[in-house]
Amino acid sequence: MNKTNYNDRDLQVMKLLHYFITQKGYNPIILHGVTDEIWLENINGPYKIVRIMMGYIHNEEQYSFDVFKTSKILNKIKLRTFSFKANVLSLYMDLGEYVKLENTENIVCIDLKKSGLRKKEIIQSFPDINKKTKFEEKGLQLFTKITNDINKKNISESKKAEEVLSPKKPYVTYVLMCLNILIFLLMYLLGNGSEDIYTLYSFGALTKESVVLGGQYIRIITAAFLHIGIIHLAFNMYALNILGKQIESFFGKYKYLLIYFFSAIVGSLMSLIFMPDSSISAGASGAIFGLLGAMLYFGFYFRSYFGNSVIKQIMIIILLNLLIGFSMPSIGNAAHIGGLLGGLVISSAVGIKYKSSKSSRINGIIISILSVLFLIYMVFFR
Repeated sequence: MNKTNYNDRDLQVMKLLHYFITQKGYNPIILHGVTDEIWLENINGPYKIVRIMMGYIHNEEQYSFDVFKTSKILNKIKLRTFSFKANVLSLYMDLGEYVKLENTENIVCIDLKKSGLRKKEIIQSFPDINKKTKFEEKGLQLFTKITNDINKKNISESKKAEEVLSPKKPYVTYVLMCLNILIFLLMYLLGNGSEDIYTLYSFGALTKESVVLGGQYIRIITAAFLHIGIIHLAFNMYALNILGKQIESFFGKYKYLLIYFFSAIVGSLMSLIFMPDSSISAGASGAIFGLLGAMLYFGFYFRSYFGNSVIKQIMIIILLNLLIGFSMPSIGNAAHIGGLLGGLVISSAVGIKYKSSKSSRINGIIISILSVLFLIYMVFFR
C-alpha cells in the first residue's frame, strides 16, 4: 500500500487556502509563468490580493527580486482590472535565516516561518485566522476535508453565478422601448413631428430657461423619452434593446429601473450645466450610457466568468461613442458623460447580488447622493 506524506509547509498552505477561499471569499488568480506561489483576490477584502509564496528565498538579492516581481505582477493586475490602487499581503513560507523583510507602499510581507499567523498586520485584518486554521483532522483526512470544503465552496459560488447570469424575461426593457416609440409617434399624431422645436418643447424637451428659470423640473426626466428624428430613435432603441436586456437580467427589474432613471437624471443635469441658453435637448442617450456604466461595473465583478476582454470591449464602445459625440456639435456629450458616471455610481449603490459588500453599497449611496447634490448646485445655484 502506498502512503502519502504531507509536510508541515504543505499542510499550512492547505489550511491558508481553506481559510481565504471558504471563509473570506477569495478566489485564485491564474497567472501564466508563475511557479511556487498562489495568488488570491477579493476586491472587498482588507487586502485585495493575498499571495502565498512557497518557494525558498535564501538571500537578500533573491528577496529583492521577488518583491520587484510581485510589484510588476500587481501592476498588470491593476491594469487588467482598471484598479487605481491594490494592496498585497505576501506570505512567505520558507525564508533564509538572514533575510530581512521590508514592507512597501502596496505590499505587506510576512515571514510565516518565524512569526506564524500572529503578526499584527494579519491579526488586524483577519482576527479569526488562527482559530479558523485549526483542525482536528490530520494528514490525509485533513487534505480530504480541505479539498471537499473548497469544492463545496466552488460549487456554491457557481450556482450563485448561474442564478445571476441566467437570462430572465426583459419586461421592463420592452416597456421602456414601447414608451419611447409611443411618444415618438404621438409627436407626429398630436404635433408637427419629432424634429419640430415647438413640438419637442410641448412634449417636455430640456431647455435651460424652462428648467432653471421656469421651475419645470419634470423636463429633467421627460426629455429622456423624446428623440429628434427616426435615426436618433432607432439608434437609441437598438442600444436599449441590447444593453437593457442584459442589465435587467443581471441586476433585476427594480435595480435596473433605478439605474436607468438615475442615469437619465444625472445626464440631464450635466447637460443643463453645459448647454447654451438657446438650445434644446432630448434623448435617452444619458440613460443608455448609464447602462454602459452599469455593464462596466458588473463586468468588473464577474470578469472571472466574462474575461477581461469584455471590459475592454465595453471601454472601446464608450470611447468610440464619446469621440463621435465630440466630433459632432449636435450631440450632447455632457449628457453621455453624466449618464455614464451616473450609471457607475448608482450601480455601486444598488449592488450586485452575492458580490457587493454592505460597505461598498453604503459608499455608493453616499457618492450618488453627493453627485446629484453637486450637479443641482451647479445647475441652479452657481
